[in-house]
Amino acid sequence: MTAPLRNAIRCALASFVWAIGWAAGGCLLQQAPAKTATMTNPLEGSEQARLAGAKLYARECASCHGPDGAGLGKAPRLNRHDVYNAPPGTLFWVLRNGSLRRGMPSFAHLPEPQRWQIVTYLRSLRSDDQPAR
Repeated sequence: MTAPLRNAIRCALASFVWAIGWAAGGCLLQQAPAKTATMTNPLEGSEQARLAGAKLYARECASCHGPDGAGLGKAPRLNRHDVYNAPPGTLFWVLRNGSLRRGMPSFAHLPEPQRWQIVTYLRSLRSDDQPAR
């Protein structure tokens, strides 16, 4: 095999792998800017915020992600380890921005305190394979 042909094959393979990675897009949590990891939830630890977040989740999220966060159809589970352990600011960023390509709308129409309430609730979800905080 000639060097130019070998390089062309490598280039094609690299492009293919990049295209697959781009199409998959990775988890939305991974797409959040690094600076979101340092944001703190002003409602963290508030039982009242968690209960309000549960109501908002039921209204805004459960139709896609299921009433208990176990996922429905193409919508991912939210009671996963990576969501449970995600920094609150990262979850807030996902709620604010969504991903139309993945079918998740932005929830920027909700007031900021309500988005933090949903984050508080999301961080209380866990599957049976996760230890309690």
